Amino acid sequence: MFKTYAAALLASAIATPCWAQSAEDRPATIVVTGQRDPLQLDTTTEAGSRLGLTARETPASVETLTQAELQLRGLRTARETFNDVVGAVAGNVPGNPAVVSLRGFAGNTVSILQDGVRVSASTVVQRDTNNWHYDRVEVLKGPASVLYGEGALAGVINKVTRKPVLGERHMDGFLSAGSFDTVFAAAGVNLPVSSTVAVRADASYQRSDSLYDVENNDTFSAGLTASLLFRPSDDLSLLVALDHFEDRYDATYQGLPLIPQQYARDASNAVTSATGLVADKALRRRNYNPQGGFSSADETTLRARLDWRIGSGWTAALDLTGYTADRAFVLTDSQSFVAPNAAFPSGSFRQIFQDFRHDHQFWNARAVLGNDSRIAGLRNRFSLGAEYNHTDFETLRQQTGTDILAPADAFAPRPFALPSGPRIFNSLDVTFNSRLNQLSVFAEDALNVTENWLLVGGVRWDHIELDRATRSNASGAVDRNRPSYDPISWRLGTTYDLTPGLALYAQYTTAVSPVSSILLASIANTRFKLTSGRAYEAGFKASDGSGRLSLTGAAYRIEQRDILTRDPANPALAVQGGRQSSQGVELSAVVVPVKALRLSGGISYTDANYDELGETIGGVRVDRAGNRPINVPSTTLNASALYTIGGRVTLGGFLRHASDFYTDTANTIQVAGHTVLDASVAWRIAQQATITVRGRNLTNAFYGEYSGYPSTNVYIGAPRSFEIALSTRL
Repeated sequence: MFKTYAAALLASAIATPCWAQSAEDRPATIVVTGQRDPLQLDTTTEAGSRLGLTARETPASVETLTQAELQLRGLRTARETFNDVVGAVAGNVPGNPAVVSLRGFAGNTVSILQDGVRVSASTVVQRDTNNWHYDRVEVLKGPASVLYGEGALAGVINKVTRKPVLGERHMDGFLSAGSFDTVFAAAGVNLPVSSTVAVRADASYQRSDSLYDVENNDTFSAGLTASLLFRPSDDLSLLVALDHFEDRYDATYQGLPLIPQQYARDASNAVTSATGLVADKALRRRNYNPQGGFSSADETTLRARLDWRIGSGWTAALDLTGYTADRAFVLTDSQSFVAPNAAFPSGSFRQIFQDFRHDHQFWNARAVLGNDSRIAGLRNRFSLGAEYNHTDFETLRQQTGTDILAPADAFAPRPFALPSGPRIFNSLDVTFNSRLNQLSVFAEDALNVTENWLLVGGVRWDHIELDRATRSNASGAVDRNRPSYDPISWRLGTTYDLTPGLALYAQYTTAVSPVSSILLASIANTRFKLTSGRAYEAGFKASDGSGRLSLTGAAYRIEQRDILTRDPANPALAVQGGRQSSQGVELSAVVVPVKALRLSGGISYTDANYDELGETIGGVRVDRAGNRPINVPSTTLNASALYTIGGRVTLGGFLRHASDFYTDTANTIQVAGHTVLDASVAWRIAQQATITVRGRNLTNAFYGEYSGYPSTNVYIGAPRSFEIALSTRL
C-alpha cells in the first residue's frame, strides 16, 4: 500500500499539473549564487535552543544545510549529507548506517534527531534515509545534553521535515538516473485546503545495484511523509504528521577486508599497517556475504505539535511522538583472511554468521512554557519544560562460531546460501529485552544585558530507569539488571555583537553519555555509571548583510571521563576511569566576489587523543594513552565553486578532503587521507525546470571512507560515477 501511494505521488509530480499557481514566483532552478544570509546566521534553529535564538545569537557552532543546498551539492542520502558537514566524516557500517564522527568522537556520542525528538542512540535508529523529505538539516556541534539528554557529547544533528505552508499551492519533483543502475525519484505537494488548513505530502524512491559499486549489493530506500497544519488564528497552530521510511541492502557490504601484501594482486597505498596488511584493488567489488543476507529497516513515526501564543509574551508548546520500527541484520562478520592452501590457492576468508533483529516501540511527550518579556528594562527569554518517554526494545542476537562457514575464495568468492541447521548459533543465541523510562525537566534563559550583549544559560535533570534482561534461547536462563541514572547537565554562554555584522561568543557546557548504547548494552555494561563530559568553546560569526561575505570560526576543547578501560591490577577486568579528549578549530565561509560567482567551504583541524585507556592483549594490559580515536581524521576540508552563465547555466565544482585516520585503538592500521572531486552543470530549461548533469569522484580515487568491524575491514568510497537529473517546481 505504501509503495502504491508513493508511486502515485511521484507520477503526479513528474506530470505537469494544470492547476499550479504562481509558478513564476517559484523557479525550479536550484542555482544559488546570492543569498542575504548564506550561512543561515540570522535564521532561528530548532537544534540550538528552545528560546527561538538565531544561529548568530546561539553561543555555539550551528551549521544548517537547506534543501536547496542539498540538491545543489548533489547530496542524496543522510551519509552523504553528514560527510559534507564541516569537521565530520560518515560511513555506512551495516549495523549503523550513516554513522558520524564529529569533533573527535563518534557513534553514540552524536545524537540524531527528527524534528527535535531523539528516539534513541544514533547507533540504534539512524539509517541512510533519502534527503528529499527534509526542509533542512541542522548541526549543533559540541555537547548538548542540556537540550537533549544523555548521548549528546560531540553534537546533535536535527533533520527537520518539510511542513505545510498556508495559502500556497505547488508541487516539486525530482528524477535522476546514473551509474550502477541508480535511479532516484521524489515528489512533494503542498495544498491549501482553506485559509486555516494546509496539507503537504512527500514521497521518495531510490534503488541501485550498489551505491558503492559492489557485487550482490542491491539497495532500496523509500520514504513517505505527510502532514496537516491547522492554524485558526495567528496565536494557535496544530501540526499532525506521519513519517514512514523503508530500506533494504542485499548481501550487506562489510567493507574491503585487508590482506597480507604478499598475497595482493593490485596492492594500493590506501591503507598501511604494522603487520603488512593492505587494501587490494583486485578485491574492490568483492562481497563475501551469503546470498539471502541483508540489512533492512521499516519505521513509522506519528507526531503532533500544538503551539499557543498565550499573550503578554507567554507561549506554550506540546509535542507528542509515537514511533515503531523493525530492523534486521543478517550478514557475515569478522571476515578473516586465510593464507593460500590446496583448496584455495589464492587465499580465502573465514567468516562468522550473524542474525540480529530489532523490535522497537517508543513514545514521547514534551511540554514547554516560554516567555519573552522585559525584566528591569532588559529583554529576557525564558523556557521551562518537562519531557517523558517510554521505550520497549526487544532484540534477537544470534552468532555462529568461526568454523561454521566454509572459506570463501578471496578473488572469486562463490555465492553460498545462509547456513541452517540445529544449534548453528553456538557462539551467541540470546534475546535482549529492554524497558526504558525517562523523565526530564529542563530550563533555559537568554538575558540581554545590553542590546549587544546576551547571556545564555540552561540546566537539565534526567531520571532514567532501565529494566534490561538477557535470556538464553537455548537454556532459558535470564540475567537481569535494573539500573537508574540521575544526571544533571548545564551550560553557560554569552554572545556579544562587536559590530552590526560581527558577533563573538563563548560557552562552557557539560554532557553525559553511557559507556555504550543503553538499549544495546550488555548486562555488565549497564552496571557502570554514565560517562561525563565538558567542553569549552569560543568563536565568531560575521556577515556583511548583503550576502557577499559570511564567515564563522570556532575553537573548542571537549573532555570525556569515565570511559571503559582495563584494571592495571587485573587486566581481565573492565573498569571505568579512562579518559578521551579533543581540541580543534573550524572555519566556514561563503564569498560572492561577483554576482555570478559563489565560493564556499569549510576547514577543520582536530587533535583527538585517548588520555587514559588500557586494553587487554593476550592477558596483558596494553596502554593506549596518546593514541588517536578510531575514524577521526585530523583535518577535513569542504569547498565548492558555482559560476552562473547568462542566468541559465551554472557550473559547479565540489571538493572534499579528509586526512588519514586509524581503524584501531592501537593505531596500527592507518587509512590514508583522500581528496574527492565532483562537478556539475545545471541548465534551467524553463522557468520551472532544471536539468543537471553531475560527475562524482572524477579522479576515480581509490580511498578508504570509514572503518567497520572488525578493524581489518575498510569501506572503500564509490568509484567515478555520473548521473543526470531533472528537478521541477510548479
